[in-house]
Amino acid sequence: MTGKTAPQATDPAPEKEPAQTPKEEPAPAPAAEEPQAPEQPPATEQPPADEPAPVPTAEATPASEEGSPAPPAEPQAPAPEPKPEKPKAEPPSSPLSLAVEEVSENSVTLTWKAPEQTGRSGLDGYVVEICKDGSADWKAVNEEPFLSTRYTIPDLSSGDKIHVRVKAVSANGASVPATLEQPVLIREILQLPKIRMPRHLRQTYIRRVGDAVNIMIPFQGKPDPEVIWTKGDKPLDTSRINIRNTQKDTIFYIRQAQRSDSGKYELAVRINGAEDKATLDIRVIEPPGPPQNLKLVDVWGFNVALEWTPPADNGNSEIKGYIVQKSDKKSGKWFTALERCTRTSCTISDLIIGNTYSFRVFAENACGLSEKAAITSGVAHIKKTKTSYQPEKIPQRDMMEPPKFTQPLTDRTTTRGYSTHLFCCVRGFPQPKIIWMKNQMEIREDPKYIAMIEQGVCSLEIRKPSPFDGGIYTCKAVNPLGEASVDCKLDVKVPQ
Repeated sequence: MTGKTAPQATDPAPEKEPAQTPKEEPAPAPAAEEPQAPEQPPATEQPPADEPAPVPTAEATPASEEGSPAPPAEPQAPAPEPKPEKPKAEPPSSPLSLAVEEVSENSVTLTWKAPEQTGRSGLDGYVVEICKDGSADWKAVNEEPFLSTRYTIPDLSSGDKIHVRVKAVSANGASVPATLEQPVLIREILQLPKIRMPRHLRQTYIRRVGDAVNIMIPFQGKPDPEVIWTKGDKPLDTSRINIRNTQKDTIFYIRQAQRSDSGKYELAVRINGAEDKATLDIRVIEPPGPPQNLKLVDVWGFNVALEWTPPADNGNSEIKGYIVQKSDKKSGKWFTALERCTRTSCTISDLIIGNTYSFRVFAENACGLSEKAAITSGVAHIKKTKTSYQPEKIPQRDMMEPPKFTQPLTDRTTTRGYSTHLFCCVRGFPQPKIIWMKNQMEIREDPKYIAMIEQGVCSLEIRKPSPFDGGIYTCKAVNPLGEASVDCKLDVKVPQ
């Protein structure tokens, strides 16, 4: 049949452009099919009616003709089959931190956190279920799982007590439900419970043994909330701890604190399933015990080395340091040698030769020093050491030196009537005699000139010079080993 339809499609094709033959084959095909319908029985109608089918039949015929390539297609199908991966069917873990956020006359709002494990298939959502108090008939509130971690249960009856639980759902199943510990009473809460913990109570509250503990913690909530105190999930010992509650606060009172009263106390303020919690950390401390195993390790020169171990009882508080004291047996009095030593060993220095010393060590914590001290069993005697003084031999040196000028005179120019100074420096031993000369004439006891020498610095003052005082000035130094001289020129100008 397909062989007949093919030439029929090609007969009209030559009447038109050969390029149109592939495009117009479907168009003449139905035209050829319609006249064949009355001429041939319905069996012949199906092949031409399925003109698009010849394409698969044509594909099938080569597939049948190509019997040889068919077998290689069969091993390709089982190739992925020998490596099936079976997913682990593990349901997710339970939701976390299920709590009541708000309660009204006909609804309850819940919040929770996502489970730690959701499985390989991922989380589809959550299902919330409720059950009336006294009944075991749990009913789902939502028809389909949802992904939000907050949900409001509507259309509840005021005055009912209901239990609530939440399941996490995935393709592998549902988790173990997270259930509220207490049933929720459906009634309007005017104000949610809120504990207002004072700032100084948010850290560890430290008291000494024997002190009174009197703590007031305010809170809020309407109607009047239920106040519950526990320590380690157990009720408090009312023989030692007194609790007084009002509408706005709770008072925690211990008359005389003991070490056993230390610990973490949990406060819960609850209103119809909604609650707020706070933790009060109390530490009762006392002075530590004395250090142990104090030993005198070594004595040398003016020094003593000590070692010890920490006290067996630290007084319920960290040891801050140690205080080391020494006592001279002559006086019998104790003096502090080291304060706040943070190690368990030390060296005491600057001891007096010939004295005998005892030592003791106190431990210190936040409460203070230990009542007793650890005392060394032995004593330290600082022995006198024999020393002989040998003066250092210093070789004698010949200090004799002839005069020598280290700084010469310099030429100067001055103005008539203005005093001027001439300076030079000389050394020599014994100290040389200084002679000043003008134009090779020695200057003697002239009030116009003042000569001085100090620490080897020679100076000559010329008071109110005139043009006659100009000339060559010489400074001459003389001692038994020789002499030396320097000179300079002085010009005295007359202002015009």
